[in-house]
Amino acid sequence: MNTYHNLKHTLDLNNVTLVAVSKTKPVEQIMEMYEQGQRIFGENRVQELVEKHPALPQDIEWHMIGHLQSKKVKHITSFVSMIHAVDSIKLLNVINKMGIQHGRRIDALLQIKIAKEESKFGFEFGSLLSELSSIDFNSMTGVQIRGVMGMATFIDDVDQVRKEFKKLKACFELLKGEFFNVPDFDTLSMGMSGDYEVAIEEGSTMVRIGSLIFGPRG
Repeated sequence: MNTYHNLKHTLDLNNVTLVAVSKTKPVEQIMEMYEQGQRIFGENRVQELVEKHPALPQDIEWHMIGHLQSKKVKHITSFVSMIHAVDSIKLLNVINKMGIQHGRRIDALLQIKIAKEESKFGFEFGSLLSELSSIDFNSMTGVQIRGVMGMATFIDDVDQVRKEFKKLKACFELLKGEFFNVPDFDTLSMGMSGDYEVAIEEGSTMVRIGSLIFGPRG
């Protein structure tokens, strides 16, 4: 676990939150990380998240980091701490509705598409601005938009990755200035095991790290 402690130390120095990506990892391995002090874990599949939640300590903060279908929101809204990949207004509305039903205000991040890959989900920034202009956020009492997230192109070109992170940082700043000028809009989630150092240099406040601390997925 030396890798974990070294990483956590670096992140703490930079005031960056670590989401330990525990997808496909067994409960026993997650408990090892928990016993080292980690409390925030990220899953990308609803079924896996629902199965792990009752089997592990209840002070864990569970983050849903994968693509989320609207019809599956109801399965996690009673306990999920943050939903990362809000990539449509439809999904945002469903989270808000379910949050209200459960008497909660669920933290969420807007996913911005910054990568070149067609397979990546997320809002195109231009269309997002027009969609946000039509929303009355004061009526959204079941969801709290905390910031944005995005994934860079999976490529060895550091300059390209840095350019994409700079774009996401600019999106975050513009949204904060025009739509969410409140203290709670404070999360810029970018950076994974292979590019978190560049992400931190470009202003990331939250990274999602899996293989670097858990080892490669089987």
